[in-house]
This record gives sequence, structure tokens and C-alpha cells, in this order.
Amino acid sequence: MSRRRRVRHKVESKDPRYDSALVSKLVNTVMGGGKKSLAERIVYAAIERANDGSDNVDPLEILTRAVENAKPRVEVKARRVGGATYQVPLEVATNRQESLAMRWLVSFARNRRGTPMHVALANEIRDAAGNSGSAVRRRDEMHKTAQANRAFAHFRW
Repeated sequence: MSRRRRVRHKVESKDPRYDSALVSKLVNTVMGGGKKSLAERIVYAAIERANDGSDNVDPLEILTRAVENAKPRVEVKARRVGGATYQVPLEVATNRQESLAMRWLVSFARNRRGTPMHVALANEIRDAAGNSGSAVRRRDEMHKTAQANRAFAHFRW
């Protein structure tokens, strides 16, 4: 957290195809090197592919369920007290929950080598929507760590 000045939050833009801020954030998370059109193609193809074989009318339902399932509720932050460093469990702000979930989905999709990015991202989204997969496992690990360190919760600031 910066000690200099307040953070100015930008107005959330919506993507042109689905008119959704969530998809727009996912596109920005996938984007690398300023190639937004390529990131949009990847995300749109992944959403279509993740929705194949399901009877959902809304194509964004699987994506929203995946992000909801991957969101962490608590996390640990290092806090130095008297020369010792403690892992202090803290609640996660809602915008950070969403960004962490999307970051995990994209990073685990990138780590799936040998498959195209839109296929890997669709598989991660489908897995997370089914409450399994790497992003959900990362969330569970984070919750376990926070649960194990709840004795240090009184060091919260």
C-alpha cells in the first residue's frame, strides 16, 4: 500500500460483445504487450468453448461462476512485530478477490503447455466453475494458510 497519495480508481469499461465489465477485466488480464485485439479473440473463444456442451442460455454464467469459485475470502500478509515476522490473516477486499481469481485462472491456463491459450483458458474456466481445478486449489491453500495462522489475527492493523 502506497504511503504517498490516494488511489484514483478508473471507471470500469465494458467489453463490446457481452457488455460486461468482468469480461473486460479478463481481457486486460490476458493481454500482454498491449495486444488487446489478440486478448479479446482469446477470451471470446475461451468463453464460447467453455459454454459448449452446456445448456446455459447466458454464455457469461460459467465465467461468473468460475470467478466466484476462485475468489479467496481471506489471505495472509507478512507483519513484522518485535523482530519476528508473522503471517497475519486478513479479509480480502472485493476488487482484489476478483483480480486474484482472474489472475490465477489466466496464469494456470498459461502454464498448461502444449495447448492453445483459448483452449487452456476454457478448460480452466470450466474446471473452476465445477469447483475444481488449479485456481480453486490455490484459493483453498490460501484459506488453509490463513486458518493455520489465525492465532496471529490480533496483529491486524
